[in-house]
Amino acid sequence: MSDELGFQALGVADIDLDKAEERLKEWLDRRYHGSMEYMSRHGTRRSRPAELIPGTLRVISVRMDYLKAPQREAIDKLEHESQAYISRYALGRDYHKVLRSRLARLAKLIGERVSGYGFRAFVDSAPVLEKPLAAKAGLGWIGKHTNLISRDAGSWFFLGELYTDLPLPVDEAVGDHCGSCRSCLDVCPTQAIVAPYVLDARRCISYLTIESREAIPVEFRKALGNRIYGCDDCQLFCPWNKFASRSTEDDFTPRHGLATADLVELFGWTEATWLERSAGSAIRRIGYDRWLGNIAIALGNARTSPAVVAALERRRDYACGIVREHVGWALEQHAATTHEN
Repeated sequence: MSDELGFQALGVADIDLDKAEERLKEWLDRRYHGSMEYMSRHGTRRSRPAELIPGTLRVISVRMDYLKAPQREAIDKLEHESQAYISRYALGRDYHKVLRSRLARLAKLIGERVSGYGFRAFVDSAPVLEKPLAAKAGLGWIGKHTNLISRDAGSWFFLGELYTDLPLPVDEAVGDHCGSCRSCLDVCPTQAIVAPYVLDARRCISYLTIESREAIPVEFRKALGNRIYGCDDCQLFCPWNKFASRSTEDDFTPRHGLATADLVELFGWTEATWLERSAGSAIRRIGYDRWLGNIAIALGNARTSPAVVAALERRRDYACGIVREHVGWALEQHAATTHEN
């Protein structure tokens, strides 16, 4: 059934998340969630599925792979300072829409075999602890970078859930296989993985370029490099991803040349162009101003050239204060480089 729907794995978990709830509380107490107040807004409903959806007995967790090109291409992209690096998950169609439609079909297929059952589908769209649930369902273990890892498939995949009142048999969780490896901790550009299995989101490039609505702190701007939407470093250099499978899902094929896009070109997009080309994409959620602000930092990290400086100068007086601040910083970097030469 999972193959028929385009899922690469499916498992069933019970709803006992006591240990995950303790870890979540400690993480929130340390304020590692930054401005993501929604992480604490729902109390224990995030860690107690039956409080979120009364009657829930089991959670069906599914995995869908999304990596379309070899990892080496993504790693090489980080060295192309004139080109934008966009997290691999966001290059194609918005995964929320893809998985949600497949989960609806899964629910329908189950309904054809079992009448009168209750369910709710979730794809990163409600207070759900998707990774602990997927781990309990046997889809992998939570690695030191806090992403789920499968021994057979690495970590380049999306997760989705069906909460149900069916008393299904549960799958067995797998053990942790990170061992003594600390590749993800060592490679993180901003040292956001402050300890094994502990992520300080306030330092994470994905948080800084997607979730935060504030100017990117100066201390992290150089570390962003050419990353304008998210960061994949902890996955790109994880040894388990040598087992990652390439996705055959057409919806995850990169759109509008974003896999090889030039920073100057992207910075010149009008809002109308951006709205057109971000339609149906996860990128749409950050808004045009955050898009420009992120690119401005990347341009500040690019090699100095007349084209780069001219692109930044055209946005020097942009209406959004954060964009202006980022542009000003970027121009200062190029002015300093010119002075040194």
